[in-house]
Amino acid sequence: MIDVAALAVFIPTFFFVSITPGMCMTLAMTLGMSIGVRRTLWMIIGELLGVASVAIAAVLGVASVMLNYPNAFDILKWVGGAYLIYIGINMWRAKGKMSVDTHNTTAVSRYSLFSQGFVTAIANPKGWAFMISLLPPFISVQYSVAPQLAVLVAIILLSEFICMMIYATGGKILRLFLTKGNNIK
Repeated sequence: MIDVAALAVFIPTFFFVSITPGMCMTLAMTLGMSIGVRRTLWMIIGELLGVASVAIAAVLGVASVMLNYPNAFDILKWVGGAYLIYIGINMWRAKGKMSVDTHNTTAVSRYSLFSQGFVTAIANPKGWAFMISLLPPFISVQYSVAPQLAVLVAIILLSEFICMMIYATGGKILRLFLTKGNNIK
């Protein structure tokens, strides 16, 4: 079904792509720091569904459309960039201070967290670029596409989950460090 030599290249390649800081990993760390790892899992589930959607779309034709119509990819990059600007403006307007709120009274719904993860994954130009450029070459035309895609997407999702948990846990640990003693003034 899938060549073992190809998997030996695929797994570390996509783990490296996953562990590299980006929009989704930064969101996982921020939420891990502000609402904890357990609540961050809702965002992670949404992000994983978004990543799976992008991966499947990349293999099922978006890659060929975007390679044949580069303007479509440019539009996607601009939409993703606009979303990043929107997030940045909201963070800038939040008038944050150098402190960690130990009495977080803001309740964020599970649906809101899930949606935030999904939209962040779908609007992430880095995710689209990597899926379009890296995933299709690992699909062999000698075998049925569906089982190959299922295995590769499962590997991607496992890698993403592990990395997101590392970032979310790192955020929680950072919060504990910052709230201990006088580490923030």
